[in-house]
Amino acid sequence: MNNNTLIDYLDHWAENAGHKPWLRDLTATGSKDYSWSEGRAEINAVAAALEKRFGHGINMLLLSRNCAHWVLADMAIIRSGNVTCPIFTTQAAETVEYLAAFVEAKVIFVGESTNWQAIKRVLPADITIVTLPGTELPDDVIGAESQCLKWETLLAEGQGKKPVYNNQPDDAISLVFTSGTTGMPKGVIQTHNSNLIPIRRAELESPDSEKQNEQIRYLSYLPLSHIAERQIIEFQSLFRGAAVSFNQSLETLLSDLQRTQPHIFFAVPRVWQQFQQAIVEKYGGFEAFERKLTEDQDGFGKQVLTEFGFGEAFYSASGSAPLSASLIEWWEALGLEIMEGFGQTEAMNLIISRDGCRRVGSIGKPLDGVEYKITEAGELVVRTDGLTPGYYKQPEKTAELFQDGWLHTGDKARVDEDGFVFITGRVKDYFKTIHGKFVAPPPIEGQFASNEHVEQQCLIGRGFSKTVMVAVLTQAASNEPKQNVETSIQETVTAINNTIEKHARIGAVIITLEPWTIDSGVLTPTLKIRREKIDERFAELGERLALESAEKGQLLLHWIGEYE
Repeated sequence: MNNNTLIDYLDHWAENAGHKPWLRDLTATGSKDYSWSEGRAEINAVAAALEKRFGHGINMLLLSRNCAHWVLADMAIIRSGNVTCPIFTTQAAETVEYLAAFVEAKVIFVGESTNWQAIKRVLPADITIVTLPGTELPDDVIGAESQCLKWETLLAEGQGKKPVYNNQPDDAISLVFTSGTTGMPKGVIQTHNSNLIPIRRAELESPDSEKQNEQIRYLSYLPLSHIAERQIIEFQSLFRGAAVSFNQSLETLLSDLQRTQPHIFFAVPRVWQQFQQAIVEKYGGFEAFERKLTEDQDGFGKQVLTEFGFGEAFYSASGSAPLSASLIEWWEALGLEIMEGFGQTEAMNLIISRDGCRRVGSIGKPLDGVEYKITEAGELVVRTDGLTPGYYKQPEKTAELFQDGWLHTGDKARVDEDGFVFITGRVKDYFKTIHGKFVAPPPIEGQFASNEHVEQQCLIGRGFSKTVMVAVLTQAASNEPKQNVETSIQETVTAINNTIEKHARIGAVIITLEPWTIDSGVLTPTLKIRREKIDERFAELGERLALESAEKGQLLLHWIGEYE
């Protein structure tokens, strides 16, 4: 195929596999399906209407939970020569207000979203609201100068038509805003090339021979507003001609996973951990689970993977944050190899693990065409094709990103003797204790994550006499005697302290029972921990505990909240 844009791939599949399913909205009793030809027809019609109403080069917001029409709206915006600006359904109103003004948004597509009531109050007064099918908005959302249209209205306006605009590989197709763990997010410019070149670069091997003629299946459940889900699911479906199912809700994720049995599955570490907890809980706890696994590892492992929807997966991946070695090994004992890799909104598919090129704890080795080096400061920098052109309306930030032809990732890394790359933390996440020496939190947090009673953790200690781990307990831990939990945590910390330098050793653990969530502001929409929020909440207490630990020469455990 000589396809240079996402639209070329859409046309290819619509013309050569038009009857096959492309997008499937799962329901309690079945699914609402859209074939390749049906999808292209809606995209072209709405794109033609958008072109007639707004022209080209307009920034358009997209706010909805994942569904078929999220993809159809995205592709219609791109097809019409305009630019999609995705918004998370969990994003704070003040952030959306900033984004809408910053990109001078003229249109917003709205589907089902938990934050709409807050967001509607901060939108520009003259914005055009387009509701996706099945979405009804109250009359009071329309400002004095705005108008509200239905998707069906645009569909009727462009029925049987397609836009005049001719998409080009270097066209800006989207502004993807970074998570904003250290301030207001930056708008990363995405093009056809910045998505298709990385996809081609990381093209995976085909499924086993018996699946060669089977259409590849994906399940979409992570926010499409994030570049990883959008590229791995939406854009790779266009590249591969794959079928995409959209889960009904987070509450039905496991059952939707079982129904879909995806061939390729991507999850962030927090999700892999939650799946582990669900599996262990189903089989009566860690001890009962380990006993069954010991009795028949191959048979039991295969049974568990099939029951939970991984029975036909031929590539499972993790990204966005480090996945602890203990969790990788746990899944591997069941027969599922999780491949870690490295990319970011500005540069996708740079270094990945794959068959024959995998080492636990490593992100793998660079793909063909990717050059990299480690700077004197320990930062990973890369040079390759298919990178973002830069940040929208922020030339000074773009100049910081690209220096002397190298993209600065902001991640610290090391390379072992066999060429495997290991991420050791973010440059900005490193901190110095009172001793004036740097501490890298991620490796220590990764070791601490091996404790079965803990599900979230963050190491603090900037200017402290000792480092302090802040940890959230699992729900299952509340069923354990408090003394057992404390003993387990003490043993974990002792084991860690025996392997790290003295200045980095943990002096205290703050144990909290309240999970860190997006709503509480501790997690970003992509489930990354906002370290500055942990510092805000726990730094004063942590510094006091660190000093006491240093004075007494012992590990301290401090509980927040009642333990039942």
